[in-house]
Amino acid sequence: MQTWHLRDGRQSFVLASTDKALPTIVYWGASLGASENLEELVAAHRGDVTGGMLDVLPPLSISPESATGFAGQPGIEARTSEGLQILPRFRFQHEIASTSDDLQLLCRDDANGLTLKLAFHLDEQTSVITANSELESQEDIVLNWLAAPAFPCPAHTDHMLEFSGRWCSEFQTKKLRFATGARERTNRTGRTDHTHFPGLIVLSDGTNNSSGEAFGFHYGWSGGHTMIAEETADGRRQLQFGHAKGTQNKSCSFSSAPLYATFSASGLNEIAVAFQQHARTRIVANTRSPRPVHYNCWEAVYFDHNISELKDIASRAASLGAERFVLDDGWFGRRDDDTSSLGDWQIDPRKYPDGLTPLISHVRSLGMEFGLWFEPEMVNENSDLFREHPDWILGPADQPRGRQQLVLDLRQQEVEDHLYKGISEILRANQISYVKWDHNRVLPIADASQTEAVYSLFDRLREAFPLVEFESCASGGGRIDFGILQHTQRVWLSDSNDAIERQKIQHNAALFLPASVTGSHVGPRCCHTSGRTIDIRLRAWTAAQRHMGFEMDPRELTEEEANILSQTTSWWKDNRDWMMSADILRLDTSDPAEIAELHRSASGDRFVVFSALLSPSDQIVPTPLRLTGLDADARYCVSLKNRADVVSLSRGDCALKTADLSLSGQYLMQHGLNLPWRFPESMWVVEGQRL
Repeated sequence: MQTWHLRDGRQSFVLASTDKALPTIVYWGASLGASENLEELVAAHRGDVTGGMLDVLPPLSISPESATGFAGQPGIEARTSEGLQILPRFRFQHEIASTSDDLQLLCRDDANGLTLKLAFHLDEQTSVITANSELESQEDIVLNWLAAPAFPCPAHTDHMLEFSGRWCSEFQTKKLRFATGARERTNRTGRTDHTHFPGLIVLSDGTNNSSGEAFGFHYGWSGGHTMIAEETADGRRQLQFGHAKGTQNKSCSFSSAPLYATFSASGLNEIAVAFQQHARTRIVANTRSPRPVHYNCWEAVYFDHNISELKDIASRAASLGAERFVLDDGWFGRRDDDTSSLGDWQIDPRKYPDGLTPLISHVRSLGMEFGLWFEPEMVNENSDLFREHPDWILGPADQPRGRQQLVLDLRQQEVEDHLYKGISEILRANQISYVKWDHNRVLPIADASQTEAVYSLFDRLREAFPLVEFESCASGGGRIDFGILQHTQRVWLSDSNDAIERQKIQHNAALFLPASVTGSHVGPRCCHTSGRTIDIRLRAWTAAQRHMGFEMDPRELTEEEANILSQTTSWWKDNRDWMMSADILRLDTSDPAEIAELHRSASGDRFVVFSALLSPSDQIVPTPLRLTGLDADARYCVSLKNRADVVSLSRGDCALKTADLSLSGQYLMQHGLNLPWRFPESMWVVEGQRL
């Protein structure tokens, strides 16, 4: 018997191989002591059998095998080049590496000429496990499915929290109960997609944000993928993530994407903090600090570019506190609407007769950096590029169009080279420090090599322009994952600038994403995607909860609105140094109309609470808002930052309306804060400082 124990202060991860069989995860949960007898643990893990079953319980290994009698989803589905089904039966060979935080194993199936490498790394600082599978074959095979290492889901975790959504309403959650059979979600859109964020949280009944057991998973891949959460007939449960199911090209070497996993014994927030910290410190590289206040001109001008108006808008944005100006779609080719010019990455001389230099010079004179929008992976039929290279299209010629456009086949090296050359020429010729990289339609086919080619293009540009930051946008949140974040420094969470919708989206996305990479903008008074009119206070404070920016026409602001926005922006600048490395903790609220979260500094010496009331409350008086993640023995000075927003219908003597309070962490977490009464569609902002 061979055993391995990866552990940190929070969790233990124990694997075992008996008689050289593929290893099985025999324990995953709260940290075990170093003296734990692993052989006894393996013995205790064995299940019984009874009538109507095989005489032995087939192993639920890290790559389950049908050849062992396992009747659930196998980790590998493959055929020979002649079409014959392959039923792998691997034997453990040796360790490639084995430490307390790193394990790499090599297994072979000599009969089928297959080698399987399985790797697990437990990050002791973030408490996130990174796992991946690599398959090699001596002969060409057709691979239909290769899962990252399969993880067991304990029997007491009887629910799963799924993530779905749509355009302008990303990161919706749905809580489902495990049942016999497989819950399969396959994304065939070729990108991460609004509907199929590759994440899942398995949790116990009663688990909330701050208590209960949970196991979090995220598949770090930006293309099509499949998630399978299965309960077999014998009651065991497994979770698998991998690239989209479907025939892959013949090859001899295959690899899964990384699967990130973490355990929490104290609720969803511990999952969230682990993923947030891992993304911030291990995934995203070369992020500008301090994070600049962002201005994007899209919802101010759309395709109607006039350099005099843009200069005026830039000046107004700078006066409000913006530090980065991004010129969005419409600057290239003959791009007057979305029917033409994608692929023609040359500056439009009609709109910019002297190029972008006059606008860039003006922006930089205001103390702002300059950013530019691209959509490199797409092409319009009404473009010089398409007329010259109709053979560069991904998928059939008669496919449905999406937003009047087709997709370029980046699997062709000459296509990638052409895009690299065109983008590089623009970046070299202009003082550009930021690129908004958009992706406005689903792909006609889900091919892993298309995703790999996108990564390759990003890598080439990042190497050539190391000081340029890149944002991933795909009609908003259509391509957000740790895979794309290894190549970018920011994501556009949603095309919706509706602050009410944003509150919901941001709140759930915080289970995986830190504030530092999550763009959030103050939109127009009347939201262009929902038609809803929202007060500047809620719009501004909602944006201040993440990487703050503006995306409206500043010329529409009244003097009062401009003052409120300037003050909120100034507050964000004063606090961004600690907030961009803070942990975002979701608060459990008794009022379903309220969404609240606490941002806790890395040192734990300060926090800020954002409490939004999104609709009329059924409660006549607000119930106390219980905080979380504080030092129970410490005392905190607690202050209502926006006391000026108290309305006349708040008639009582709620202390926070007039005074700062000195309260213990124990009181704040056990009893909670009494907040003033307020109108719906408003926000309270509460600051806390350890005394």
